Amino acid sequence: MTVLVLGGAGYIGSHATSTLIEKGYDVAVIDNLVTGHKEAIDLKARFYQGDIRDLKFMHEVFTKEKDIEGILHFAAFSLVGESIKKPLKYFNNNVYGAQIMLEMMQEFGAKHIVFSSTAATYGLPEKSPITEDMPTNPINPYGQSKLMMEQMMKWQAAVSNMTYVSLRYFNVAGAKKDGSIGEAHKCETHLIPIILQVALGQRDEVIIYGDDYKTFDGTNIRDYIHVEDLIDAHIKALEYLKQGGKSDIFNLGSANGYSNKEVLKVAREVTGHTISAKIGTRRPGDPDTLVASSQKAKDVLGWKPKFTSVKDIIASAWKWHKGHPNGYD
Repeated sequence: MTVLVLGGAGYIGSHATSTLIEKGYDVAVIDNLVTGHKEAIDLKARFYQGDIRDLKFMHEVFTKEKDIEGILHFAAFSLVGESIKKPLKYFNNNVYGAQIMLEMMQEFGAKHIVFSSTAATYGLPEKSPITEDMPTNPINPYGQSKLMMEQMMKWQAAVSNMTYVSLRYFNVAGAKKDGSIGEAHKCETHLIPIILQVALGQRDEVIIYGDDYKTFDGTNIRDYIHVEDLIDAHIKALEYLKQGGKSDIFNLGSANGYSNKEVLKVAREVTGHTISAKIGTRRPGDPDTLVASSQKAKDVLGWKPKFTSVKDIIASAWKWHKGHPNGYD
C-alpha cells in the first residue's frame, strides 16, 4: 500500500517523504517543482513531475499507483502577501487543485487524506491560545483558500467513505536532524531563515515589522513548531484514520510563544553572529499574538512535540543553512 505525498519536493513535503520512508512506508511523490526542489526528494520515493490541477496527469498517476491507502497534501501556494495581490492564483491552485484530488480519490477508492492547513483560517483571533472550536474568519485569500479546502473535504466525506484530518499549524521552522534537507525558498518570507541569511552574509539586515504591538516587548509573538514534529503529527493522523478514526481538525504548535525580538536574540546566541536588525512599519493584518493549543492533537492522536524550545529549532535550521548556504543550488 502506498502513501502519496502531494508537494513532496517542498520544504515540509520533503521532510514528510523522508520520514515516511525511514518508517518503512511505500511512498510516491507528486510535485510540479514550481517552488519545490527535486534534490530534496528521497531517492527511494517514486517521483511524478506534474500539476495536481492536470486531470489527465493525475489520472495517469492514480492508475499506475493502484494501491494508494493515504494522501498527505502539501501542494498549495502559501504566501500571504502574494495571495492578497494575486487571489485568483491561490483559488485556482489551492481550491481547484483540491477538487481534482478529491475526484481522483473518489474514482480510485483512496480513503484517507491528511491535509496541511493553517492557523490563517482563524484570521484575527480574540484570545490565545487558539483552540479548534474558535471561529474561523480568514483575512487573506491564502487563509480563505485553505478553509475552502477544509470545507470541500467535509462535504465530500459526508457522501463517501473518505475520511480526512486537517492539521492547522502555526510557524514551521527547523530542518532534518542530520542537516540533509531543510528550508530553501527562492523568495524567502519566513523570519528564522531570513535571520540566518543575515548571519551568513546573504542579507544586510533583518526587518522586524512593528514594535508597538500589545506584547511584553512590542513585537509579534508566534508559536514555532519544528518540521519533524509536524511530520510526526501527519503520520500519526494517517494511522489514526487507517484505524477507523473519524474525520477531524487539529491545531499543531509547541504551545510556547516567542516574540520576534526573542527569536532574534536566540539566533544571535546560536550562530555567534551579531545579526543586524531594524524596526520597520507594521504590516496590515498581523495579529499581536498567535499561540496554539495542541491539547486535542495530544489527546486524540497521541502526538507529543519533541522540540519545544525555539533554540533547538533554530539550531537545526542553522545546521542546514551553514551546510547549504545556497539551498539546493
